[in-house]
Amino acid sequence: MNFLYLILLVYLVNCLKCEDFSDVNEFIIDIDLPENHLSQYFNKVPEFAKKVNQSSNKVYKEFLSSERYDREVCWGYEYNCKNPLYTHKCPGNHTGYVESKKAQFEVFYAQADFGFVKQQLQELKVYCEPTFITDSSLECSKYLRFCRGRNLMLNFTNLINRKEPLRYATDVLKQGEIGGFCKFNEKEFNEQTEHLSALQSWGPELRYFESLSKRPIEDELCDVVIDKPTYIMKIDSTYNMYHHFCDFFNLYASQHVNFTHPGAFSSDVNILIWESYIYSSPFSRAFEVFSENPIWDLNTYRGKVVCFKNLVFPLLPRMIFGLYYNTPLINGCENSGLFHAFAEHVLHRLQIKQHPVEMKSKLRITFLSRETKYRKVRNEKKLLKRISSNSDYVVKRVNFAKNISFEDQLKITRNTDIFIGIHGAGLTHLLFLPKWATLFELYNCEDPNCYKDLARLRGVNYITWEDESLLEASESDYEDGSHAKFKNFSFEVDEFERLVKKAADAVINHSDYKEFVKKSSNKESQHDEL
Repeated sequence: MNFLYLILLVYLVNCLKCEDFSDVNEFIIDIDLPENHLSQYFNKVPEFAKKVNQSSNKVYKEFLSSERYDREVCWGYEYNCKNPLYTHKCPGNHTGYVESKKAQFEVFYAQADFGFVKQQLQELKVYCEPTFITDSSLECSKYLRFCRGRNLMLNFTNLINRKEPLRYATDVLKQGEIGGFCKFNEKEFNEQTEHLSALQSWGPELRYFESLSKRPIEDELCDVVIDKPTYIMKIDSTYNMYHHFCDFFNLYASQHVNFTHPGAFSSDVNILIWESYIYSSPFSRAFEVFSENPIWDLNTYRGKVVCFKNLVFPLLPRMIFGLYYNTPLINGCENSGLFHAFAEHVLHRLQIKQHPVEMKSKLRITFLSRETKYRKVRNEKKLLKRISSNSDYVVKRVNFAKNISFEDQLKITRNTDIFIGIHGAGLTHLLFLPKWATLFELYNCEDPNCYKDLARLRGVNYITWEDESLLEASESDYEDGSHAKFKNFSFEVDEFERLVKKAADAVINHSDYKEFVKKSSNKESQHDEL
């Protein structure tokens, strides 16, 4: 393991010591991070920051020499990090399986914050060790939840014979169809292949890894050689926002686990989706956050032997105790830095702007309407009419399923103070609300923790319907009609108005909202003077 790191270190140092600054400038163009992420980025690669300071790029030279550059700040997973960018909070009691406030704080960090990234880094172990820099390598975290390798061979020739559509398949590869030229510790590696479910680990694919007798690239064993870094993804559900953003969130976390090089957040990478379906999703623009190149699938190289110079097997959406679908969230804590960073990264890359308040501190309320068969709000018009009569509110009804691009959806979400909707995947938009916002899950439909926990992770206020005697459920024609997810609802108007007022009070009293309104007022005053 130490030998591999030495090889990588030598490679990196040699790259950073080069006198041709064109490479440095190329990286600078592709950094493309929110400004409040730049300090910890450059602190993670100090030699690169030094070279940037010597380059001709004015933007980042100016940043590195300004007061905006904090030489002490870090993400939170770095060795000896003492000044993380974000700090989560634990205002609630430490109940359950921790015995102290300190333990509560530490458990949340490890479960749901950059501590999860740190854990993957601590677990990384080289299972296929190179002797020379041109050899292959493979290292993985525990249970093969995250892996990365160099100069690896994947043999897709047998896919020619697979006529059935491949999704969630655990038998895409067979013995010897993945491997590299390196010293393979097969016994220890096989001990990590316990989690063999399709979306839990890379065990179903990597259990067939073999040490090859030849170097796959140098000895021309492959039909195709891929030079650019490639992420292979096994994705959950392309049309359900909650599940698909678990894919994107884990891909972002994996970029941090893989952060050993200045190009860690480069979008000039390939993404290969581990299924034979052509990728299609209303949220496809989110892939532009991570890659500027076309998305591949298993059909792309069907029938070919492919060599990858740099290959990453990222964290998966349904890992045991994973992020965020299976997170065993500790009571009383909120505001994960990792979730904050993800939201900021996505909004920055997609250039979704936050607009100042235009109407004298009026709260912007977005009501997410459903036109699905179940979980419709039957008296929606009455509810909206009541709160629209309040002069303190600007109310907008939206249906994101109807011809509203994902980019336009995010523009609405980022500029919403109170987001209202009944239980459903559209509430995943809470990830991109302002930090002072309130999510009002109109009714949780007997699934009380899903969006409440996601709101806690993101650090936004959450409320839901409190008195079930003040709502009315319709009969359901679904075969399991007893479950609330297969019914439609009417809500008592006065109680709805009261809960909206409760949400509004939380927004108005939030310190970040007060600061936001103040800045908006200053901008408006400056505009009036002009």
